[in-house]
Amino acid sequence: MHVLLFDDPAIRPHLLPLTFTRPVAALRCGILTLAEKWQRRLGAPTVGYLTQPYLQAKFPAGEVSGPALVINGAVCPDDLLVHQVQALAPGQGLYCDEVLVAAHLADASLVAELIQDGLCEQVQAAEPVTVISRPWHLFLRNGAEIRRDFALLTAGRTSRPVGDAHTIVYAPENIFIEEGVTIRAAILNAESGPIYLGKDSQVHEGAIIKGPLALCEGSHVNMGAKLRGDNTIGPFCKVGGEVGNSILLGYSNKGHEGYLGNSVIGEWCNLGADTNTSNLKNNYAPVKVWSHAAHRFVTTGQTFCGLIMGDHAKAGINTMFNTGTVVGVGANIFGAGFPRTFIPSFSWGGASGFDTFKLDKFAEVAERVMGRRGLAYDAMEEDLIKEVFGQTEGDRIWEKAK
Repeated sequence: MHVLLFDDPAIRPHLLPLTFTRPVAALRCGILTLAEKWQRRLGAPTVGYLTQPYLQAKFPAGEVSGPALVINGAVCPDDLLVHQVQALAPGQGLYCDEVLVAAHLADASLVAELIQDGLCEQVQAAEPVTVISRPWHLFLRNGAEIRRDFALLTAGRTSRPVGDAHTIVYAPENIFIEEGVTIRAAILNAESGPIYLGKDSQVHEGAIIKGPLALCEGSHVNMGAKLRGDNTIGPFCKVGGEVGNSILLGYSNKGHEGYLGNSVIGEWCNLGADTNTSNLKNNYAPVKVWSHAAHRFVTTGQTFCGLIMGDHAKAGINTMFNTGTVVGVGANIFGAGFPRTFIPSFSWGGASGFDTFKLDKFAEVAERVMGRRGLAYDAMEEDLIKEVFGQTEGDRIWEKAK
């Protein structure tokens, strides 16, 4: 049976700018993306994405006919929820209050009607489900999801040994090391939560790691880094300095000193040396962030909230991000002072003002950056970025004044 993960139209706009460049289910929370969680728990060989038309080339749906399990891509599964989804009869939909969690369709081509009109027999979930409906939900949920994913990925398996006499380990039973991992003179403390070191990852000299932590395939924790817990370093990233309760989705670098806290960083981002994020207001008031869906600042209800950064964004050395800053796709930030707390996609500048990062210049940078990792900024990526550039034109208010 096909497994199709759909973007809930009531949720996706609230996850921008992260979902400008990916389906909701391709977001990473814990060790795995939401799609990978469902795929592993259902034992599906593949999953398809039902997302925006311009994203469909990169994230295909696959077969959209015949029987299928259609699942809300914003929902994090657990054992009970998976059991309920698998128990659905054809024509039944599983709901948590008003949120459609999943449905068993005899004909997957009817999914649009299902999402729009709810044309199925409704079954209520046995317990509340975890729905990632706002960007800050990713880091709020991250520690719990690392624990869930750790149990899922390591069940019945044996970890590779630490293999370094100069590395200090606390609670080794909560540490799992995949093939090809290198660790040198580090401190690994898994007393407060598990530590997962993915294939071919590296932990360099003097790094201090506190669990829960997910270090995904091919990523590096640089010398002297301090990772304070509830952190996910996605595939092929490099991380240094001090990091707490944050997620790097993949292919991004925060290689130097500076603090990153309660933040979500997209793919292909770079935070220059001594870049710092504020995650707490001086008056301890709830943090407000820019909402692309509401076109205004909205409250997170959270005391701690740092930086939400879309894909391909860059920050020069000594950049200072204020509490609750949202940076769009392809922005390039530099210069002295605090830049504004909403930086539109394809911005070029900083506290002194912005211009537009033109697509031809953006492409030059993307080709170099992706080429360093052996990947191409190809026609598919270019078309996707062009669409996002057009969708975000209205946010670049300086263009209207010209």
